[in-house]
Amino acid sequence: MGQPELRVGLVTGVAQLEIGSDRPFVVRDADGVVLAGPLSGRWRIRRAGTALVAGPVDGATPVRADLALIFEAATPEGGLAVNGRGYRGRVTVVRDPSGITVVNTVALEEYLVSVVGAEMGRRESADAEALKAQAIVARTFALRNLGKRASQGFDLQAGVVDQVYGGTATEYALAAAAVQETAGQVLTYRGNLIDAFFFSTCAGRTADGTEVFASASRPYLRSIHDTDEAGEPYCRISPRFRWRVEWSDAQLRDVLRQSLPAVLSAAPERAATVTGVSVTGRTGSDRVSRIAIQTADGPLTVEGPAVRQVLRPVGEAALRSALFHLAERRENGELRMLIADGAGAGHGVGFCQWGAVGRARAGQGAPNIVAAYFPGTEISRAY
Repeated sequence: MGQPELRVGLVTGVAQLEIGSDRPFVVRDADGVVLAGPLSGRWRIRRAGTALVAGPVDGATPVRADLALIFEAATPEGGLAVNGRGYRGRVTVVRDPSGITVVNTVALEEYLVSVVGAEMGRRESADAEALKAQAIVARTFALRNLGKRASQGFDLQAGVVDQVYGGTATEYALAAAAVQETAGQVLTYRGNLIDAFFFSTCAGRTADGTEVFASASRPYLRSIHDTDEAGEPYCRISPRFRWRVEWSDAQLRDVLRQSLPAVLSAAPERAATVTGVSVTGRTGSDRVSRIAIQTADGPLTVEGPAVRQVLRPVGEAALRSALFHLAERRENGELRMLIADGAGAGHGVGFCQWGAVGRARAGQGAPNIVAAYFPGTEISRAY
């Protein structure tokens, strides 16, 4: 069996967008009928009632389709740009309830080159084994989650909610070599693809699967001490290894005014009377599992992953990790500042990306790296 194609959701719910190339491409409808091309240049696509309308940005005669518009390079070396970002494979535009959805259909191994580059950043040759490990993990994740978002018309999203996929902009030679040298390799447990969770920085200890995901009770998703022989965390080289967030009393109220209704369905007015925030529960890996927010109307309890969403930094979507300690500064008994001193980044379950880099620099190969983060698993060939 050869490698599959993957359908990646690039954007959803947009009013219009541009697709084009400086090399020849064709435009087809859902039945494969050629509507235009081969041609080059930029095309603008928009909704017009229940139809899709597309045409060159210079105003030439547009084409229409009811179900989908498919853009495909006319030559093997060609590619397409969606809103200026390059992609391999073909691009399909469909209607969705609020606008337009854009899907990039691409060979899995080509997809992985972009994912490895986007997830790990541009690394040096000393980190090659970490890139190979990420390629194996990302391939496993993609195959395990084929069809995950079928109701939306694709397999995976292009962002952090699944795997970061940046198209050709995040490809580079070392990432491509890592994918090529591990082609078809996946992680299995008792013959089945594993749930290959990964994240940025564990700060020396990963989390049990069930600390974050209620259904992730797996023998290979267990908390490990991710340290070297000297007891130093492998991921100590991460720029997210240690961090601090501070909220003034006004900033804390503003953040909670937005996050409490969204996460707990609590009235935003509760945020105006916050008198204190404290940690009231921790997991086995010392991550925060519960906080209490004291208000004039009584305490609010926040548990699990919601902690990071409620207690978010100003202007951000979530606290960097759940591995933190809180301190309060008070004046005349009243809360004036809340401080979070934290470590690590991400949910903490499975593969630590910066730990993998540290392990690679310590001389460990990709098989040893993935075995450390997913104990009891095997590297198998999917194709």
